Amino acid sequence: MDSYLLQSIPEELASLAVEGFHKPGSLTLASGAWIYAAGSFVLEEGVYPLHEHEQWVWLAVESGDILLRWNGHELALKTGATCFLPGGDHACEIQASRQARCLWIALEGPLSPLVVRKMGALLHMPLCQNALPSQLYLAAQIVQVIVRHSGSSDATYQLQHLLYGMIASHWGQPVAMDAMLSHEIAKVVDTLRANQYRDNLSLAEMAAISRMPMETFRKRFVAEVGMPPLSYVLHCKMERAKELLRDQNYSVRQAGIEVGMNDPYHFSKQFKNIVGISPSAFMKQASAPNATIRGVTRKEKK
Repeated sequence: MDSYLLQSIPEELASLAVEGFHKPGSLTLASGAWIYAAGSFVLEEGVYPLHEHEQWVWLAVESGDILLRWNGHELALKTGATCFLPGGDHACEIQASRQARCLWIALEGPLSPLVVRKMGALLHMPLCQNALPSQLYLAAQIVQVIVRHSGSSDATYQLQHLLYGMIASHWGQPVAMDAMLSHEIAKVVDTLRANQYRDNLSLAEMAAISRMPMETFRKRFVAEVGMPPLSYVLHCKMERAKELLRDQNYSVRQAGIEVGMNDPYHFSKQFKNIVGISPSAFMKQASAPNATIRGVTRKEKK
């Protein structure tokens, strides 16, 4: 089969690869950013070159692990890891050492760079990130919808809704795995967001906000959000820290204090565990020179 992303798909794996293209409606076009195409594929052991592409592509590993080679950079992506592939003429391939299943979503539109940045990525090179379970769930829904309605605008509003859900979930807004969060869990999530993740609330304190017994709260949170409360808080803290380091010229120490981690060593260790690189390395990558792709000047703030 012809594929937007993979140059070739072995015959024995072709039946496991699906993808489709979206024809955006007028209101979707007016939004400035929309889904151009989406799909999923399964890889066995081997090396798989990728096509050149015009759009930014969100690539996620649902299961297994892969090694992404992009313009001389290597990125190890394990289950639950994601990255954005910038559009343009870049040498890129995926190496799989065992079976791996991947999802991908290509974004289009003049405001798509803002979506990429809002989802914590760099515009000029891939950066390994961990996806929230709700994001992977929504991405799988996007693939299902776009394959079912490929080439049409029949589901344009549904796809836009799912895309906004992915962005909202990334920023800690109350998006559940299959619907809106319950009032009890949403109250905790909103409390965390209200002070920009500066507080270090314990499990007991979060349970008190929800007015549920601690173990009941923990189970409900995992069921609705897809991950334990403290893991979720740490994810949100690191996304906030990335924004401060990249866009607001904060030092490593200042960013750590802003997310409730006064010890720079502890903050740097947690940052690297979640983001995959140290805060200083992230700042260096984020301050790379300007890059122009498809006529859009992309400037990372120093």
